[in-house]
Amino acid sequence: MAGGGYVAPGQGLSYEGRVTAFVICTCVIAASGGLLFGYDIGISGGVTSMEPFLKKFFPMVLKQESNAAAKESEYCKFNSQLLTLFTSSLYLAALVASFIASMVTRIFGRKLSMFVGGLAFLIGSVLNGFAMNIEVLIIGRLLLGVGVGFANQSVPVYLSEMAPAHIRGALNIGFQMAITLGILAASLINYGAAKIEGGWGWRLSLGLAVVPAVVLTVGSYILPDTPNSILERGQPDKARQMLQKIRGTQHVDAEFQDLVDATEASKKVNNPWKNILQPRYRPQLILCILIPFFQQLTGINVIMFYAPVLFKTLGFGDNASLMSAVITGTVNVVATIVSIYSVDRFGRRVLFLEGGIQMFIFQIAVGATIGASFGFNGDGNLSRYDANLLLFFICGYVAAFAWSWGPLGWLVPSEICPLEIRSAGQAINVAVNMIFTFIIGQIFLSMLCHLKFGLFFFFAGWVLIMTAFVYFLLPETKNVHIEEMNEVWKRHWFWGKYIPDEAAVGMNRRDEGRYA
Repeated sequence: MAGGGYVAPGQGLSYEGRVTAFVICTCVIAASGGLLFGYDIGISGGVTSMEPFLKKFFPMVLKQESNAAAKESEYCKFNSQLLTLFTSSLYLAALVASFIASMVTRIFGRKLSMFVGGLAFLIGSVLNGFAMNIEVLIIGRLLLGVGVGFANQSVPVYLSEMAPAHIRGALNIGFQMAITLGILAASLINYGAAKIEGGWGWRLSLGLAVVPAVVLTVGSYILPDTPNSILERGQPDKARQMLQKIRGTQHVDAEFQDLVDATEASKKVNNPWKNILQPRYRPQLILCILIPFFQQLTGINVIMFYAPVLFKTLGFGDNASLMSAVITGTVNVVATIVSIYSVDRFGRRVLFLEGGIQMFIFQIAVGATIGASFGFNGDGNLSRYDANLLLFFICGYVAAFAWSWGPLGWLVPSEICPLEIRSAGQAINVAVNMIFTFIIGQIFLSMLCHLKFGLFFFFAGWVLIMTAFVYFLLPETKNVHIEEMNEVWKRHWFWGKYIPDEAAVGMNRRDEGRYA
């Protein structure tokens, strides 16, 4: 493991260098990989609420919707496993792709993994835009999943490795910012596409996914690889030159030596998957599993996947449901900007805890409002006042997620793993995220049908659990260099017992006076 001086809580070593335009540009380009994930999240729910799309691929759902008023509960009118499979099939492919991507990222570098992700997403977008039957549609979705799996594996790691420690949070959240922009763009496109006469607007919505795919494919081709990745492939001179370029100084000896030490430790690990199971990596393993698990059980993808369908189910008109999705998407973007500003000032824990409390309050409010309007039988309707109140509550919930579990769910796992297990840790993070994204996406409409407004109380309960987990078991990682993270674990009241003394070599280096 890399060395370095003693790291006080929330305070890391001070390497020489400055924030350069070069590193900002590379991180902005790399973060565009989030556009893939965001665009797909936003586009799916809008397309599945469009009548021409349902008529072509899911006619039984359209028939079920038209008969809902007479025969079924409002909660159940979109309940279709085939329809949810269209949305959630992508995440099965992303799950498998994330494990392949972890090997590609480790052996060939981060930028190649991003390139493969962009290319797969590009091909899938073309297939979906021109799909004439359900088989081609699902194949296209699976290719989109491959793209998402590769991008989500490589982009957060790339950003964490390129960014200086004191702004790592802000630059890494660029990935989440790109996700939110993708969601908002998709919502706007859905709103416009639904108004196109001739019933082909859904093709435009699906086909325009080629735009973020081209951005990532071209961007990853011109991006440099990270110094960490270059060192892993045995090119120390080139790695030093890249570190000097991104830090804007020739004096990078201290930081470069830490990278070399981390790389040497990494080379001793033949199987990172076996290594991550060792007790000394227990904190990283547990957090790389539980953080994405909890992120999905906030219930956010219920809102983001199915916002137009959900609003339509609750009595909003076609255009009103799509516009409501645009509003929540806008709130998502603005709140993510708040996170970029505050994550390196106030820390990760503050945002996690505040966001958890706010999500809990607004989820209870959403469930209570829906319950008061529709009851247990699903018979009822929303008044204009209740509809606006419900939209306000949902926006409050989305804002809380967007400055807490949204960006931090990707940031924290990408920054806590040492180099020797980083690819495996990120693969686990992505895989768990995709597994539960698939599960929630597949069963949400059925859960809404059976749990009714209680579904939102179900997610609120999980938010309480995850907020308690953060309070007791997540240490602050603000301003700590990623190669110095063992210092944080060693001092923690619970995790410290898993970290051997030799892993926290930074204390010894402080005594040697290597750093000021």
